[in-house]
Amino acid sequence: MSEKLIEVKNLCKYFPVGKKKTLKAVDNVSLYIKKGETLGLVGESGCGKTTCGRTVLKLYEPTSGEVIFNGKDISKLKGKDLLDFKQKAQMIFQDPYSSLDPRMTIGEIIAEGMDVHCNYSAKEKDEKVKELLKSVGLNEDFANRFSHELSGGQRQRIGIARALAVNPEFIVCDEPISALDVSIQAQVVNLLIKLQRERGLTYLFISHDLSMVRHISDRVGVMYLGSLVEITGSKEIFDNPAHPYTKILMSAIPIADPDANEKMTRLKIQGEVPSPINAPSGCKFRTRCPYATDICAQERPELQEIAPEHFVACHHCKDIQA
Repeated sequence: MSEKLIEVKNLCKYFPVGKKKTLKAVDNVSLYIKKGETLGLVGESGCGKTTCGRTVLKLYEPTSGEVIFNGKDISKLKGKDLLDFKQKAQMIFQDPYSSLDPRMTIGEIIAEGMDVHCNYSAKEKDEKVKELLKSVGLNEDFANRFSHELSGGQRQRIGIARALAVNPEFIVCDEPISALDVSIQAQVVNLLIKLQRERGLTYLFISHDLSMVRHISDRVGVMYLGSLVEITGSKEIFDNPAHPYTKILMSAIPIADPDANEKMTRLKIQGEVPSPINAPSGCKFRTRCPYATDICAQERPELQEIAPEHFVACHHCKDIQA
């Protein structure tokens, strides 16, 4: 069994939003990621996926809870230890159009991290930039271009090269394909898989695209309104979802066969997503759940193991499964 690279314990990230109100973007999330694996994180817009990823990387300071990286609590890191963590943990951003500085050449963008973390000479740096461009499928001539000269897919490849420049162990991929054409999405995801195999990388892959998450992930976590409602192996969560929200989410995946698509019974979700500023008591999904009872309003469900490595936060998941 691989050892855990990242362990998140009861992580919370709250934002004050005027007049003594608090937005609970990430609320009591616990998960782990083993070395060399990919954990997919899915859920509808505004459920806290990106905030969770950024807090794990210390781009946001957590309100409470712990993030353990390689056995060390990142909230207590200072000086050289903090610099080492920032080298080992990198991010690929969602928007390839706004995440690259338009005033810098591609070579300067990729080499920027090396100036901070690596003691390379100018010649070594140039060689490293050329090597990284080649590893993401681009010609070394791109080093002298500017980001406005590139397509969306090429820019996202530059974002990947920039993340790889400092030899990280862990990368948060924050919806890296959502701003790209469908024809380019598979290329970028296959590139991420190839780089993971070659370099032994560990990914937190955040996405809306359930089919792509199934393709790349070893395990999948489902978030709803800032909380983790289910987490298990990729095949298990798509074949046997246990939480009512996960069941509805999985039934929304389109099937390529039109006849099968027509015959398929799709589960429908009730109502609108509640505000994270004023979330329902107990189970946050209870206002939209067809199985909700009184206990759902009174007690918040904790993640419980219903099968090996299959955790669900639902009072009635065993009844639903039966």
